[in-house]
Amino acid sequence: MTGFEPAALAGVRILDLSRILAGPAATQLLGDLGADVVKVEKPGEGDDTRRWGPPYVQGVDGSDTDESAYYLCANRNKRSIAIDLASAAGRELVLDLVARADVLVENYKAGGLAQFGLGWDQLRERCPRLIYCSITGFGQTGPYASRPGYDFLIQGMGGIMSLTGEPAGQPMKTGVGIADVMTGMYAACGILAALRHRDASGVGQHIDISLLDTQIAWLVNAGTNFLTSRTVPDRLGNGHPNIVPYQVFATADAPMILAVGNDAQFARFCAAASLRKLSEDTRYSTNPQRVAHRGPLCELIEKQLKLRPRAEWLAALEKVGVPCGPVNNLAEVFADPHVKARGAEVRMACEWAAGGEIGLLANPLKMSASPPSYRQLPPRLNEHGAEILRDWLARDCSPTSTESAACTS
Repeated sequence: MTGFEPAALAGVRILDLSRILAGPAATQLLGDLGADVVKVEKPGEGDDTRRWGPPYVQGVDGSDTDESAYYLCANRNKRSIAIDLASAAGRELVLDLVARADVLVENYKAGGLAQFGLGWDQLRERCPRLIYCSITGFGQTGPYASRPGYDFLIQGMGGIMSLTGEPAGQPMKTGVGIADVMTGMYAACGILAALRHRDASGVGQHIDISLLDTQIAWLVNAGTNFLTSRTVPDRLGNGHPNIVPYQVFATADAPMILAVGNDAQFARFCAAASLRKLSEDTRYSTNPQRVAHRGPLCELIEKQLKLRPRAEWLAALEKVGVPCGPVNNLAEVFADPHVKARGAEVRMACEWAAGGEIGLLANPLKMSASPPSYRQLPPRLNEHGAEILRDWLARDCSPTSTESAACTS
C-alpha cells in the first residue's frame, strides 16, 4: 500500500451517479489518484453490482456478506450516500452537492437525469465550471440514443466478437467486460482533459461518451485493417492478422505463446528450434510471406514444439531473445514472482471481512511523485452519509437515507 500523499487530484470533488462498471471504473481510477469521490446510491438497494454474485466477501462469522466481488472491483476510494432522486428532498440534496462538485459522472439513459432537473442543459448555467460526464450505451445523439446498452451487446454490435473465437466456432466475447472498462478509461481521460481546460478557461463542459463509440475506437489495428482494405476479416482464434507466428502452440505437455515480432526474431527462433531451413525458405523468410503461408508454417512449428515440454522451450527461447510465455490461469498469475514484485494485489484492512482484510486489484500506474493510493475500502451502502454532508455541505446530522435532505447548514 502506498502512502496517501501527495495526491495528484487532491481537492477535486466528483459526484458519482453511475453504477455497474463503466462509470464506477472511471471514478475509481480518479479516486485512486486522490479525488474525493462521492457515490450516490438508491436507498435500500445501492449499486446493482452489490448483488452480482457469488462470490461475496465472507464476513467475520464465516457467512457471506452483501458485498459481491464484482462490486469491489470498481468502487474503492469512494464514499457512499443513499439519496432517493424520486423525492423532492432528495433532488434538492443532489443539487446542493452538484453546486460543490467539480465533476458529475452519470450513466442514465440519454436524457434520463433531466426528469429530475439534473440534466446538463439544466445545470450548465447554474454551475458553469461543472464537468458533466454522461456515459451511455450509444451516446446522446443518433438513432440508437434511447436504447439501453450492456457490455455483451456492445461487444457484438461493435465488432470485437466477430474477431474473437476459433475460425469454425461461435463468435466470442472477451472474458471480462472490456467494453465497459475501456469506456471508463476513456471517460477518466476526458475528465482529466476537461479539468485542465477548465483550469485554463474557467469553463466546464459536457462529455458524451458511449460504449459503442469506445468499442469501435479500440478495434485499433483490426479496424484500420478493414478501413484500409475494406475486407471483412475472418476469426483467427489465437492467431494475429498481421504477424506470423504469433499465437498459442501446443508443446509436449502444456500450451505456450510464441510471439515473433520481426524477421530477426524468426531467424533466432528457427535456429533455437532446429528449424533453420524455415528461415531460409522464401515462403517464410519475411513476415508478409509468413502471413500468406500461415497454415503450413504453423503446422511445421507446432510439430516441432510438441517434441519437448514447455519449460524447456521457454528457457531456450528466452535465452536468445524470442518473445514467448505460458498461458496462465489466475492462480498462476497471482503466484508469479514478477507479478508479486510489481504489487498487482493490494490487501486492505477490513473489520467486517473474514481474516480482517480483502484483496483488490492494484492500480497499474507507477508514478514517482504522485502515485495512486488506497485510502478507502469500497463503501457499504450509505456508509458515509453524515460524513459527506458535513464535509461538502457543512451540515451536522446523522442521516440514514434521504432524511439527510432535512438537515440544515
